[in-house]
Amino acid sequence: MAADWSKYFPYTNQTSCFIFYSSLSKMADDKENKKIGLKTTLDMVVEGCRLPVKMSILPNEEEEWPLAEILSRKEEKGKLEFYVHYIDFNKRLDEWVLPDRLRVEELQFPRKDQKTPQKQTSSAANSRPTTPDRELQLSKKLSLPEQTSSPAAKLGGQGQTPQSQTKSNAGRKRKAIFLDEDSQDAPATPQPSAPPQQPRQTGSMSSSHDENIITRIKNIETIELGKYRIKPWYFSPYPPELTTISIVFICEFCLKYVKSRKCLERHRTKCTLRHPPGNEIYRKSTISFFEIDGRKNKMYSQNLCLLAKLFLDHKTLYYDTDPFLFYVMTEYDIKGFHIVGFFSKEKESTEDYNVACILTLPPYQRKGYGKLLIEFSYELSKFEGKTGSPEKPLSDLGLLSYRSYWSQTILEILVNLKPENGERPQVTINEICELTSIRKEDVISTLQHLNLINYYKGQYIITLSQESIDTHNRAMAKRKIRIDAKCLHWTPKDWAKRGKW
Repeated sequence: MAADWSKYFPYTNQTSCFIFYSSLSKMADDKENKKIGLKTTLDMVVEGCRLPVKMSILPNEEEEWPLAEILSRKEEKGKLEFYVHYIDFNKRLDEWVLPDRLRVEELQFPRKDQKTPQKQTSSAANSRPTTPDRELQLSKKLSLPEQTSSPAAKLGGQGQTPQSQTKSNAGRKRKAIFLDEDSQDAPATPQPSAPPQQPRQTGSMSSSHDENIITRIKNIETIELGKYRIKPWYFSPYPPELTTISIVFICEFCLKYVKSRKCLERHRTKCTLRHPPGNEIYRKSTISFFEIDGRKNKMYSQNLCLLAKLFLDHKTLYYDTDPFLFYVMTEYDIKGFHIVGFFSKEKESTEDYNVACILTLPPYQRKGYGKLLIEFSYELSKFEGKTGSPEKPLSDLGLLSYRSYWSQTILEILVNLKPENGERPQVTINEICELTSIRKEDVISTLQHLNLINYYKGQYIITLSQESIDTHNRAMAKRKIRIDAKCLHWTPKDWAKRGKW
C-alpha cells in the first residue's frame, strides 16, 4: 500500500520527497567519507612532517598557527595525539596536541636527506654568536693597550684561556651545556666517518652531544614542589614509572620524588630536614645560601640535578656529583627554608669557571633572584681572590641574565668613578676585573655590547653618554635585593691539597 506523502508534505508529491530523502542520504554519506578522508590524512602525519599547528594561547589573544614539526604520535583510549616542536621557538613550548589543532591540508613531508631525531653540536665550533667567547674572536684584530694616558679610560688587552682536550673517563659522568637548535632548520649534509671527539675532563664536559628522539619529548607532565605546581619545560631522566602519572610529588626539603600525595605525606612524617643539607654560609633577612658537597650529600645532589634538568635544556644529567659544590638559595618562613634556585661549580676548575650550572625555579623568576645568584657566585670569587666566568656556551636565558648583570656591575663602577686633580676619571680593564671579579674577556665583550668603546686619537677609550647613565640608574632602582658581603661567612678551600675531595 502506497504511503500518503501528502499527509506529511501537503505541498509536494512523492517524487520531491524521494529527492529530499536522497539528499539527506547523500549528505550522510559525504560526512562519513569526510571522516574516512580525515583519518586517512592523519595516518599520513608521521614523525618528521611539518605543518601549521595552532599554538596554545592565553585568553583574549589572537590565534597563531606557526610551522611545527611532528616529533612523535600516540593513541591512548582511542584518542590520537601528536607531539610537536614549533619551528623558531624554544623547546620549552613543545607540547602534545589533538588533531583539531593541525592544519593537515598544508602538510609537508620530511625530506629524504634529513634525519629529524638526531642532532650534533659542538660547543667549540657552534657557540652562539652572541656569547662573549665568540665576540672576543671577532675583536682579536683590535690592539687594546693596558694603561691609559688619555682623559678617558683605555681598554686592556685580551687573553684567552686554553681549553685542554683529554680522554674522558668512562666511569665518570658529568653535566654538560649544549646549544638549542632545530634539527631541520638547515639541510643535513652527509659527513665522512670520523673517530668520535672525546669530551674534556674539565668543566662540565661541554664538548659534544647526541640527542635522540626520547630526550626531545617531555616525559613529566606536572610536578608539585611545596605549594607550587609547575609544568616542566624539558626532558629529565626520572624513573619510567613516574612518566605515566599526571603529577610527580617532590619533597621541597630533601627533593625526594614520589608518585602520590599519600606517599609524600608518609615521607614527611619521616623526613627531618627543614633546610638543604650542608653548611649555611650566608643569611640576610629571609634569604639564605647553603653550601652542599656533591660527595658528602650525593643523594640530595642527584635529586637536585634531576629537578634542574626539567628546566635546563642545555644540561645532560650525569650522576657523578663528587667533583661539584652546590650553592642552594632559600627563602625562610615558619615552615622552613624553601628552595628558590641554585648554582653549581667545580671544586677544581682549570679554566677558573665559577659557575657550571645555574637555575632559578619558575615560581621565583622575574623577581631579581637570578641576578642575586650570579652576584653571589662573583662574591665567592672575590673571597678566593681571582676572577671567574660561567661555563660557555650559555643558554638563551642564561646569556640574558649574565649580560644584564655584567652591564649593571660595570656601569656601576664607571658611574661612581670620581675625577682626580680636575681631570676626567681614569680606569683600566684590569682594575675593573679586580673590583668585580669578572673575567677580562667578559668585561671587554660587555663594553662592546653596550657600544661604549670608541676610537679616539689612535687609542680605544670608554665613553659614557647621559642616556646610558639614566638607563643604568633606572635599572639599578629596580634591584631591591643585593648581596651583603658582611653576611657571608665562608672560607675558600684548596681542593688540590685534599686528594679525592
